[in-house]
Amino acid sequence: MAPIFEVAAECLDSATCESKAAATFAAAASFANGELAIPADSPSPNPICMPGRPPKPALVHPRDLPKRGLGTPEGRAAFIHAIAHIEFNAIDLAWDAVYRFRGMPQAYYADWVSVANDEARHFVMLRDRLRQLGYDYGDFDAHNGLWEMAEKTAHDGLARMALVPRVLEARGLDVTPGMIVKLRALGDDATVAILETILREEVAHVAAGSRWFRWFCERAGVEPETRFRELLAEYARGVLRAPFNIEARSAAGFGEDELKALQQLSG
Repeated sequence: MAPIFEVAAECLDSATCESKAAATFAAAASFANGELAIPADSPSPNPICMPGRPPKPALVHPRDLPKRGLGTPEGRAAFIHAIAHIEFNAIDLAWDAVYRFRGMPQAYYADWVSVANDEARHFVMLRDRLRQLGYDYGDFDAHNGLWEMAEKTAHDGLARMALVPRVLEARGLDVTPGMIVKLRALGDDATVAILETILREEVAHVAAGSRWFRWFCERAGVEPETRFRELLAEYARGVLRAPFNIEARSAAGFGEDELKALQQLSG
């Protein structure tokens, strides 16, 4: 059987939209069929680096991204492109969680392989929608904030679980309901249906982050709520934006004290 870490590295290295999605779907199917080994004595992972990416989109600072309204075809396409870029990054984030953190329970790898599979499916749906509107992935600039946080937390699975799924990716839980309302008012039911699927499934993805964040905390003998607040203050103060979707975040494993910390540090 192929080692799961080698397969994860191959998915990370895939440099086109088509190859990364195809490699992810194939790897997830192999894992589900029991065809990937989780070796107990695997070597340490390679240092983190940029995963395989297509030549476009160009990556720029978030402040350099133009603001476009949803009322124009180009503005709507730019919005869908931004979500597609998040999902494309999320494929790599899930595979890096598999590749980088060794010696974890099988359930950990099952969770993040499943997340990678979902994110690839989300990306394909969004790219197909972009093409229906006459655009494609890469036609708009994007930023690299998600992967930059992966680089900052490559040394620490606890920090990775706290900050990538529970802060950056959880942002989608907060903003997607409002975007669904706006797009429905514009009559864009096709995009609404995609976003509703993504929102529903992202709750489970953030919940996986919550679950493994607490696992890491228990192993380290630290109190989760206190450590989460410390990590927010250290890494994420600048990216927290209220209001928060309390219902969705509670369903995704956030405790009352953690929600209070988000509110306080976003002010």
